[in-house]
Amino acid sequence: MNDKQLRQNVIEELEFEPSIDAAYVGVAAAHGVVTLSGHVSSYPQKTAAERAVWRVKGVRGLAQEIEVRLPGHKKDADDEIAQRAVNVLAWNTQVPHDAVRVRVSEGWLTLSGTVAWNHQRTAAEEAVRELTGVVGVFNEIELAPQIRVTDIKQRIVAALGRHAEVEAAKIDVDVDGATVTISGEVDNWGERQAVERAAWAVGGVRKVVDNLRFRM
Repeated sequence: MNDKQLRQNVIEELEFEPSIDAAYVGVAAAHGVVTLSGHVSSYPQKTAAERAVWRVKGVRGLAQEIEVRLPGHKKDADDEIAQRAVNVLAWNTQVPHDAVRVRVSEGWLTLSGTVAWNHQRTAAEEAVRELTGVVGVFNEIELAPQIRVTDIKQRIVAALGRHAEVEAAKIDVDVDGATVTISGEVDNWGERQAVERAAWAVGGVRKVVDNLRFRM
């Protein structure tokens, strides 16, 4: 697929996604790498645009340069945003109580603290990025697993073998302490995400290095 066709496909996917107002979103494509520019009115629209791009066949990279411009009447004070974030995290059953701290500066929300599992880290970010007034989220939550798995590699390889979307034979897994490095070839972004999820799902993993390549 040439870049001109790829760009057109991305534009159509953005326009097809009902949660995005794509009127002010610019799209460029070069060698399979898509660049998004322009602006949207909320952070959820920005993340939705990113997900829409990755759904398009032929996308091998993404440069996300969209700016969030909140309508004037929706600009909230940082302390109000912080209080909303604290409240929504307190009600989220996937986030350990008092494990995550919140800091807000000019609408940019930073999460910090320590949790045991990556899905808790992800759940905290997903819980706050939909809040009114948030223009971006920095997820600085650290992982400190409570359970040490003695054979992380074996568990990850077994998980990949069970996954319908993954050609496990073409994926290499290397483990150094609590750091997992995944390499090999995948067909699309969905398969890549499936491999990453399998690595993160094993207790004891604190870092995943993604060296996967897209199959040409």
